[in-house]
Amino acid sequence: MDKSKDVDAYIAKFEGIRRERLEKMREIITTTAPEAVESVSYGLAGYKLNGKPLVYFGGFPNHIGFYATPDGNTAFSAELSQYKQGKGSVQFPLDQPLPVDLITNIVRFKKQQLGG
Repeated sequence: MDKSKDVDAYIAKFEGIRRERLEKMREIITTTAPEAVESVSYGLAGYKLNGKPLVYFGGFPNHIGFYATPDGNTAFSAELSQYKQGKGSVQFPLDQPLPVDLITNIVRFKKQQLGG
């Protein structure tokens, strides 16, 4: 099964700015961690590295959810403090610019953690 088609189909369900943001999230992750395996898990676009979760993201009515599991959020708590958060999740509002550099740094951190 071609896992990328699952993420393609997931992103294709969205329109407008949500689709643009999801496509940008995918680009950031696949550029930063090209060896990560892409799939849809838990109703989100997910990436694994060395068989372990790297990050997940998903589209919601007013935000893009980003899940770097608790370690990614903890390591970048100061930078993420301006965003609404839950256990292991961050909400990037659609009415604010997507923090590309921050997302890239979190993916790099998680990649290093997982031996990538």
